[in-house]
Amino acid sequence: MKFTLVFLSLVLSCSASAGEYPSPDRWKYTIGGFALEDEIIGERPSAIVVTGSSSIRFWDHRIHQDLAPLTVISRGFGGSNMNDVLTHLDTLVLKHKPRAVMIYEGDNDVAQGVPVDTIIETFKATLQKIHASDSSIRIYLLSVKPSISRKEMWRTMLEVNAGLQELAGADQRITYIDVATPMFNDDGSMKKSLFVADQLHMTQQGYDVWRNAVAPVLTAKEIAYEPTPPAR
Repeated sequence: MKFTLVFLSLVLSCSASAGEYPSPDRWKYTIGGFALEDEIIGERPSAIVVTGSSSIRFWDHRIHQDLAPLTVISRGFGGSNMNDVLTHLDTLVLKHKPRAVMIYEGDNDVAQGVPVDTIIETFKATLQKIHASDSSIRIYLLSVKPSISRKEMWRTMLEVNAGLQELAGADQRITYIDVATPMFNDDGSMKKSLFVADQLHMTQQGYDVWRNAVAPVLTAKEIAYEPTPPAR
């Protein structure tokens, strides 16, 4: 696990100055793995599909518990950015015919040097594609989180968060969820206990913060749409 986190951090840091999105084709095998899992498990319509980068990927071990009793399909893939989600949206999200979608991206986009305007336009294109498939789908955008290893990027990440809030404010089908604010101390410093050794990814305490921020919002808005289990 530690090796994986360190390796991922190195990969991301190497691409931080690229200034443009790397090829989404690098996810060929990961996306293929999701497709195989879907084939084995079968259709799961009317669920909430959660997708995004490593913060979602490493939440996978407890996200179903944290967001219970909501039906969730987790599709996080570490190191991804918003353009990766857009490119692979059909396989990641739309094939499931979801009632709602939750997205965490923007973190790696900023680290890869992608301009804020480009990041927001890529989010916008993704939202439009989701609603083109089904205009009733509700979308939840998680704010970009802070991290100690990327603290010099936080000002830019705040600009992304402002753009995400604007997208949500313009469409009642879109909800912005702030997972970032509770990750700071009262003095404005980041809570060190929320991060593992690489100072980028989160500890279990970090996921406690996310659960406490996300679950109440998602449950309040989605519980009424939760499918009723068949009578036995």
